[in-house]
Amino acid sequence: MEQGMQMLFALFGGLAMFLYGMDRMSRALQRAAGDAMKRLLARLTATPLLGVLTGLAVTAVLQSSSAATVMVIGFVSAGLLELPRAVAVIYGINIGTTMTAQLIAFDVQTLVYPVLFLGFLLDFAARRPRWQAVGEAVFSFGLLFEGIDILGRALHPLAGQTVFLDWMTRVKESPLLGILLGLSMTMVVQSSSATIALLQNVARQAGPDGIHSVLGLAGAVPVLLGDNIGTTVTALLACIGQGKNAARAALAHSCFNLSGSLLAAVLLPWFVRLVEFISPKGPELEVISRQIANAHTAFNVCCALLWLPFLPWMVRLVCALVPEKEKK
Repeated sequence: MEQGMQMLFALFGGLAMFLYGMDRMSRALQRAAGDAMKRLLARLTATPLLGVLTGLAVTAVLQSSSAATVMVIGFVSAGLLELPRAVAVIYGINIGTTMTAQLIAFDVQTLVYPVLFLGFLLDFAARRPRWQAVGEAVFSFGLLFEGIDILGRALHPLAGQTVFLDWMTRVKESPLLGILLGLSMTMVVQSSSATIALLQNVARQAGPDGIHSVLGLAGAVPVLLGDNIGTTVTALLACIGQGKNAARAALAHSCFNLSGSLLAAVLLPWFVRLVEFISPKGPELEVISRQIANAHTAFNVCCALLWLPFLPWMVRLVCALVPEKEKK
């Protein structure tokens, strides 16, 4: 009982540290970038492709798709960004958010403490607010990875528990259950990056044979798809009271992820093979985290490539779903 409580506290503590690090890093980077980030997002959207690249760049820097999406919704609501351009940026935001999972897949644990010290030193010694913000961002980046390490250590004893193995077997055998699990986790935590990081750590745990992942790539991908659906809730909440076009932009985000998730679920065996083809080869427990990161990136890149030629159709769809009120 005592061991179970310690494991639970470590699990939630690691998750809390990850979320805190992610939030503080995003806020600090926004302060460091100042108005330049807002000007970049507002101006560099002349073409759909440029809008996608701008959304990707902004989210890769901010390390928060929620912050970037809320920013876009705010611009649309204020009339600073036209709806078609905003939709293109949202496509790019979905690609940019995959950078977090890619970073987590690297084994950078030995660098965590030097990064924490460097961040503290910059924040403590800097006199200019911008450099203090950079120091806070670097320190928060270290906290993020320390939270991931705590999560991994907390999950390690869980891999031997019968209940945990039974649950993972059910998720592995039922893609729908995996999608619902990912959806519910992201809706509760309100961070797809956190739930994907948790998914990467769960998948690293060995199954009963001690060689293969307890979940495997085929079992992890449906959970990943559920995460992508769940992350749209933040944008839907942010558009409340922001006007018709803001609601349409948030809805475009939902349509993008929902349609892509349904297509990937239908083509699940082929999608898993694609991810295995583009990922490093080796023992499953060593490459599964990178495979999940690559699956996340491949999913959003493929969705953007599929939807980009049909951007006007997406705009028409969300305008039809959120129509203008007829004038009397």
